[in-house]
Amino acid sequence: MKLVFVRHGDPDYVHDSLTERGKVEAEILSGRIAELKVRKFYCSPLGRAEETAKYTLEKIGKNAITCDWLREFPGYIIDEKTGGRRIPWDFMPRDWTGKPKLYDREKWLLEPVMQTGDVEEVYARVCAGIDGLLSEYGYIRDGRMYRTQGGNENTLVFFCHLGITFAIMAHLIGLSPVMLWQGFFVAPTSVTTLVTEERIPGEVFFRCTGLGDISHLYKAGLEPSKSGFFEEMQGR
Repeated sequence: MKLVFVRHGDPDYVHDSLTERGKVEAEILSGRIAELKVRKFYCSPLGRAEETAKYTLEKIGKNAITCDWLREFPGYIIDEKTGGRRIPWDFMPRDWTGKPKLYDREKWLLEPVMQTGDVEEVYARVCAGIDGLLSEYGYIRDGRMYRTQGGNENTLVFFCHLGITFAIMAHLIGLSPVMLWQGFFVAPTSVTTLVTEERIPGEVFFRCTGLGDISHLYKAGLEPSKSGFFEEMQGR
């Protein structure tokens, strides 16, 4: 099985839609996704993901199944300094690199800052969402891997977001999502691919064969957007 995660196009977060640039990106992306033999499409309920998906779906005459657990990771923590709510996947380096538990797939949720909000509950809901979907295709979670009575070559495409993609990847391949959230970046309309590997009959694990691929943009002569990526400060 192949799972293809597509980040939405360049976003207008205020209006939860695409910028004009994002619409161009989504149109370019549609040509790439339309060439795949896709069993089913799934989409976040947020506007920027739905608008991105629309370009592909209209081109091939298909529909997507909306999954609430594919929305951008909605969990929150309480900021240690301000006392206000904040997202749990956007720390300054000084605020997370000194917390060893955040590096550990088994302990990251036990770090006190992750206990201040609803991250554990939301992450469990996301994991249950992807596991429930995979079970529909015959892949059953068993500890840290999956079991199947017979693998398949289905391709599933998910139109979603950076944070949720990394949360799902962390669950599938056994990592702390904090390491993916803080250490990796996928640009708007990038394509991330995970495939099942069944070296022993019935025992399945996922491997990432492509992370944040934007070759479709380069092929079209368009530089990728850096939305969500904070470059080094200039002019200091």
